[in-house]
Amino acid sequence: MSAASCPEPTPAERARSVLAAADSLTVTSQGHRIELIGLHTVDAAARLLLHNPPDGHLAAELAVAPQGDLATLVEFTDIAPVAVRERVRARLTLGGWLTALGPKTLVFHPARAVLTEGGLATVIGLDELTLASPDLLATHEAEMLARLDAAHADTVAPLARLLPAGEQLGAAVVRPLRLDRHGLVLRSEAPHAHHDTRLPFDTPATHPGEAIRQIHVLLARATARPRRRRLPTRS
Repeated sequence: MSAASCPEPTPAERARSVLAAADSLTVTSQGHRIELIGLHTVDAAARLLLHNPPDGHLAAELAVAPQGDLATLVEFTDIAPVAVRERVRARLTLGGWLTALGPKTLVFHPARAVLTEGGLATVIGLDELTLASPDLLATHEAEMLARLDAAHADTVAPLARLLPAGEQLGAAVVRPLRLDRHGLVLRSEAPHAHHDTRLPFDTPATHPGEAIRQIHVLLARATARPRRRRLPTRS
């Protein structure tokens, strides 16, 4: 399967996955910028709720806002859960307004969504964002990647045989970067560059157990191939 034909989540799905998995976000209003950790939820319509923010500036600004809403920028950063070069995988920026929802909750109404990955920014339509669903593995991905990386010699090193020949020969280290229902992405790092390669599953995984089974299929495929040289070791 060519790289161009490998299935992967859409930008809207990736954005929803970032929303689902993130435990922190940065909120910027006209006069303040704060980071909130563990104080937000996202409902099925992609509506962002901020619960009892400890910084009173947002509530104070909202209380004197002429129209009862506060222009706000909300930013999420998606960081790889394993130690790879350039760990920021994506940034999701939402522009919109905050309004009050009860005495201790603020609701964010998005007007614009931009997903930035690999230096490329994609504007996501609000209808797309609302209708998209997070990847089924989004909330399990960090733990699963950490386990894969911890079992590097038994999993990632053999899987590196599925990389293109040039990446195998030039890599100093290979680590798991991303996991979704469509496949596993490995990052091969050379001294002065890195490259990401998607290893697609035969069929999309419907739950974490199915993803593990599909990784075992990839492992069987990889171990059937001869080694080109001593495989990269962890630094």
